[in-house]
Amino acid sequence: MKNKYFTTKRISSIAIMSAIAGLLMLIDFPISFIAPSFYKLDISDLPCLIGTFALGPIAGVIIETLKILIKLVLKPTSTAFVGELSNLLCGIALCVPAGLVYKKHHNKKGAIKGLIVGSISYIFIGALINYFITIPAFVSLYNIPLEAIISMGAEIFPFITSKFSFVCSCVALFNLVKTLIISVLTYLLYKRISPLLKAKE
Repeated sequence: MKNKYFTTKRISSIAIMSAIAGLLMLIDFPISFIAPSFYKLDISDLPCLIGTFALGPIAGVIIETLKILIKLVLKPTSTAFVGELSNLLCGIALCVPAGLVYKKHHNKKGAIKGLIVGSISYIFIGALINYFITIPAFVSLYNIPLEAIISMGAEIFPFITSKFSFVCSCVALFNLVKTLIISVLTYLLYKRISPLLKAKE
């Protein structure tokens, strides 16, 4: 029985978007006026989000996962896989809600709603991951005092005095900027790219 979901065209589209995402993950840069320089912005979720809109949430999860694997092949982890895990979970938190909304409301307004819902999910999940996983992991793995991380944030925003305020300001604002950039690019590029991904075999 022929698999109607994993067609040759769909598999090839997933592979292409995963490869592009993996390459984009290698290109990152800090936004030092928002968050400490060890937080680096990349737009590797852009192909994942476009792939999600074109092929569905399941494809989005696969693209996110393959993206991480491709990146690790090209450039080994420098964060004991903590950064990659965080990137994967946040990417899924962005793509799945956005894809589900767009699948239900398959029009321009649905796309905008999906991008907004996905971005909110990313920011919220990203805050939780940083609070409970990423920051504690860096403190433990690299013997970086938590106070040192908080002081880095306080240099940017003087009102930061705790891990909670650090996450709610530096991390949340960083992720807001990131999702805004990715959402705008997705909105501008999706209609041009999606016919190539969804073309009939």
